[in-house]
Amino acid sequence: MLEGKALIEDTDMPVKMQIQAMACASQALDIYDVLDYKSIAAYIKKEFDMIYGTGWQCVVGSNFGCFFTHSKGTFIYFTLETLNFLIFKGASSSD
Repeated sequence: MLEGKALIEDTDMPVKMQIQAMACASQALDIYDVLDYKSIAAYIKKEFDMIYGTGWQCVVGSNFGCFFTHSKGTFIYFTLETLNFLIFKGASSSD
């Protein structure tokens, strides 16, 4: 596992889910090259889909902007090592 600590920028996730998000990010960075953003994001998305049900989205990179609607309690934005991670579950029309 990487030595660096994650810095949470913003979140509305429960603490247990936050810890899972940061652990998944760390695991992905152990498996994939730090510049392979797509594989890192896919790994985290698949893990969250498996653990918390489908519909998760993940964006990984060092410079990006976004605008989205998410389901309450499913959003986290954090930095680990040199990368930013955005994980959220998309909102359905009934949310």
